[in-house]
Amino acid sequence: MFEVLMFSRWPLGFCTLQAGVDLVARFVGVTLGPKGRNVVLGNKYGPPKIVNDGDTVLKEIELEDPLENLGVKLVRQAGARTNDIAGDGCTTSIILARGLIAEGMK
Repeated sequence: MFEVLMFSRWPLGFCTLQAGVDLVARFVGVTLGPKGRNVVLGNKYGPPKIVNDGDTVLKEIELEDPLENLGVKLVRQAGARTNDIAGDGCTTSIILARGLIAEGMK
């Protein structure tokens, strides 16, 4: 089933969506490269996990705002497809998607 989200004022709605994309790119972007940094993922029922894989970080991000979460889902799909086809490159595709969305919003 599809969710229908109405943008009451279009610039605000799209800016909120872009904020979700930017947030994901910031979290996942630190894992890029051979010296990528670690990210700590909190867990309600167990100990926190320390990971340095963009795909793992991407799967754990969930936001409360539905429009920001829509941006998360958008780049999550791009990262998942890249990971399925190439086996790697999830972080790179998310950073690239962030740039494309930012340029498209201008």
